[in-house]
Amino acid sequence: MTSEQTKTEAQASPPQARTAALSTKQLTGIIAALALAAFMMILNETVLTVALPGIMAEMSITAATGQWLTTGFLLTMSVVIPTTGFLLQRFNHRSLFMFAIISFLVGTVIAVIAPSFVFLLLARIIQALGTAIILPLLMTTTLTLVPVHKRGTIMGLNSIVIGVGPAIGPTVSGAVVHALGWHYIFAMMLPIAAVVLVLGIIFFKVPSSARSIRVDGASVALSALAFGFLVYGISSIEHASTNPALTIISFAIGLVSLAIFIKRQLSLTGQGRELLNLSAFSSRGFTFSIIMIMIAFGTMLGSLMIVPLLLESGKGIDSLKIGMMLLPGGVAQAIVSPIFGRIYDKHGPRPVLIPGAIMLAAGQWLYTTISAETELWMFMITHIVFSIGLALLMTGLMSSAMATLEPRLFGHGSAIFNTGQQLGGAIGTTIFVTVMSVVSKSRIGSGTGAAEALFSGAHVAFMIGAVLATIGIFFAWSIKGSAPAQRR
Repeated sequence: MTSEQTKTEAQASPPQARTAALSTKQLTGIIAALALAAFMMILNETVLTVALPGIMAEMSITAATGQWLTTGFLLTMSVVIPTTGFLLQRFNHRSLFMFAIISFLVGTVIAVIAPSFVFLLLARIIQALGTAIILPLLMTTTLTLVPVHKRGTIMGLNSIVIGVGPAIGPTVSGAVVHALGWHYIFAMMLPIAAVVLVLGIIFFKVPSSARSIRVDGASVALSALAFGFLVYGISSIEHASTNPALTIISFAIGLVSLAIFIKRQLSLTGQGRELLNLSAFSSRGFTFSIIMIMIAFGTMLGSLMIVPLLLESGKGIDSLKIGMMLLPGGVAQAIVSPIFGRIYDKHGPRPVLIPGAIMLAAGQWLYTTISAETELWMFMITHIVFSIGLALLMTGLMSSAMATLEPRLFGHGSAIFNTGQQLGGAIGTTIFVTVMSVVSKSRIGSGTGAAEALFSGAHVAFMIGAVLATIGIFFAWSIKGSAPAQRR
């Protein structure tokens, strides 16, 4: 048999057939390398929340300028992630993994030695390139390599990565900044990235499923315009009162580009040339899962953004104590995620998703009760309840979203899921911060004290989050499916 024939058969065969020769050791090594890489990169996404004041002081920049370290990261993610459906088909997964890790390493080295804000922003953008590729790669590889009846358990472990990373980011950041300074936040990631790279070199050896397909340049441009301008528009809402035209134009360009992008993808799908296959949305379970992940990530990042502000500015608590208060929630997520992953494997999505949605909503409603007099332990309990709900949702949503898709759509489904995650996070953060800022300024203008005004603004923001999370319960109730063990 010729090498061309072998290659053709490998591409035509199902993923399970291509990966049957992998040993348990290899499979464990591949998933471990991807999970550790994703954990490191997601942790990196939220570590600057506590470090930003120190960076602003050292580099003599304003809060609006410093916010670009987060906005630039999100913009890069939102532009790259929609293209990963194509990238996962066009390039070998090992090559994508190596590119992602090396990009993250390069960006991290630049961040450690950054002499100015411009270099630090460049570092964050390069880091975001790697992060945008790793997250869909983790999900697609899990779906491709892991047997159906074990996917819930592995997705539960993956949800630790995606859920716990942002949760403990402020804790790690607070401790490191308090003891050493913000440069060391990035320095501590270098040895982890090096270990991940070595693990990938040793274990990430999967038969290639790459296909020689052409990228549609117009789709790439439309995707960049649509998701880039939408995320920028969302991020600029907080300052829309000073420059409303910029916000309106950003949304207009983003929405028009998105409409044209969707129409083009639908027309190209029949030719097999689409950048992102939107037929995944024909599954109601997949569509509801996307809505749910947007609500979950929006309330999570929104809460993680304003709770430290409340405690630091409203109650005078230092960054180290704030980080330690948030830690039990991250630990709770790490404990319950694999447990409920096994429950998903045995009983399907509803016993995981429904309790998760209820606890997420309960956490948000508990947050609406806090005030300037609330003790720190109450913040911790509320965060634990919220975090457990998030862990259950992450475990069930990642598995159930893909369960109804054909294997050929795994890459596209992963790209859509992760795009929804980032958009949800950007929308949630903007809603929470903007509402808190507007309401607190209004209260201060009417003579209310600064701390009380800040908590009044947070109360309204948490009310919005609680309503959204409550709506999410009905979506969770509508997601049905059999246990993976029954689908073998």
